[in-house]
Amino acid sequence: MAWVVLVLSGMLEAVWATALSASENFTRKRPTVVFALSLTLSMVGLAWAMTSLPTGTAYAVWVGIGATLTVVWGFFTGAERFTWLRGLLLVLLVGSVVGLKVVS
Repeated sequence: MAWVVLVLSGMLEAVWATALSASENFTRKRPTVVFALSLTLSMVGLAWAMTSLPTGTAYAVWVGIGATLTVVWGFFTGAERFTWLRGLLLVLLVGSVVGLKVVS
């Protein structure tokens, strides 16, 4: 169960990072509210998952999921330029996250 909460919290990290950018320095109400809610839920989920998972592993998985999804969202929306090297590095990042789970 902790792994499911951790993955969902990592996904929410991508949501709050994207909403933070869209808030334009907290001047836009909707993205600011999405940022605050997703940040809170992401942190609560991470904290809860850390009660039964090793802190270093939980944090690395959380960051890896959030960073990967944020970059992929950037590719999808055109905010980030896709290159094969960036794609390969994201595959390596995801592989490292999966590897951390496997060896835990």
